[in-house]
Amino acid sequence: MGGSFTKSISDETNLETFSLIWLDAQVNRSTENVEAQGKLRKLINQLKTFDDGQLCENYIQSLSENNRIVFMSSGQLGKEIVPRIHHLRQVFSIYIFCMNKQKYEELAEQYIKVNLIFIVI
Repeated sequence: MGGSFTKSISDETNLETFSLIWLDAQVNRSTENVEAQGKLRKLINQLKTFDDGQLCENYIQSLSENNRIVFMSSGQLGKEIVPRIHHLRQVFSIYIFCMNKQKYEELAEQYIKVNLIFIVI
């Protein structure tokens, strides 16, 4: 029995593997963050921003378990939301941006998906 299996683009429901979700109280307020969003959108089409942790969490929980999310957050909001979303299958990786690495190291030690990004000003 011969033959080959080919998969067409129409078989794909989502060509992009990952979505990026950014939670930060200043995500849409500072010029620096808005410029960063523009740069990120050049790399990934699916970027969703939130300045409210509960709305962000509700959105993530509403997504199919087949979705894959890279989640990034400010330190304080991340500290609040990570314990509530870390277990979700949709959440692939979590990045916490902080100015005080020691303050959030425990979060990274406790939750394997968490990576800290230390910002020096």
